[in-house]
Amino acid sequence: MYNISVKYKRLLFFIVKITIVVIAFYLMYTKLVSNQLLSFQQLNERLSKLFSAKIWVIISVLLLTDINWFLEIFKWKTLVSVEKKITFLEAYQQSLASLTVSLITPNRIGEYGAKALFFEAGRRKKIMTLNLVGNLIQLAITCLFGLYGFLFFMKNFKAEIPKIDLLKVGLIFLIFALIYFFRKQLNLNKISVYLKNISKKIYLKAALYSFLRYLVFSHQFYFLLKIMGIETDYPTLISLIFCMYFMASVIPSLAIFDWVIKGSIAIWLFGFVGLNQLTVVTVTTVMWILNFAIPSIIGSIFVLNFKTNNSL
Repeated sequence: MYNISVKYKRLLFFIVKITIVVIAFYLMYTKLVSNQLLSFQQLNERLSKLFSAKIWVIISVLLLTDINWFLEIFKWKTLVSVEKKITFLEAYQQSLASLTVSLITPNRIGEYGAKALFFEAGRRKKIMTLNLVGNLIQLAITCLFGLYGFLFFMKNFKAEIPKIDLLKVGLIFLIFALIYFFRKQLNLNKISVYLKNISKKIYLKAALYSFLRYLVFSHQFYFLLKIMGIETDYPTLISLIFCMYFMASVIPSLAIFDWVIKGSIAIWLFGFVGLNQLTVVTVTTVMWILNFAIPSIIGSIFVLNFKTNNSL
């Protein structure tokens, strides 16, 4: 009976892995082929223009993709060292496999469970906490630069400030109040103690990796705009890019729709400096392909090769 049970569990887990990869590939395919903002034919035409640029420019853009992910992997390796020392290759596999899973879950929440499964059952809650820390640090960097970009945008362009929905604001305060009053039941005190015991050096290294990573992917976006022939000055372009990432980061969504959201926000923002809609959508699509789609395809290999263990 035991052997049959184990065999069924392994079969079920294999089916789950196949399902995750198939859904991820299907969503990536449909988003590229059935995109309402940019047809597949238009994307091919714009990519031809992109690849007609100087070879060193193309290599530089591709290199920024590698640097972006290497920084994220080093950040994860640093954070998870609090619980267990892992190699760069292990951190690489965990980061890309979790990215694949995150594509089909709201707000990339699948990333937490996927990374935790690489560790023993007793460590998984702490691993998810460390992953949350990494994401919050990255979000803080995005908000810091984004606030500058937003202030620049509001100062230099005439745009209507969205009306504040008092009901939504009230609900947010209510949620935070409930979290505070029920913090013992949520084990927040234990989490707080755990986080306090983490070395400041770990936090500083994670913040440095997040800072460098933000500079890399924001300037990758900038260089792609310049390759597409945009002549707007650097301070204006980079400030709008900062603002775009800030606005996109606060909108809940499936990771697979990330580039659609950024594309819609970018069209609105860059419209104030007269950028062509097709150019903006092309750049956001290429950014998504380079930093999400291709790494997710690599990550699918690690998802399929993931081995179950006795602690599952």
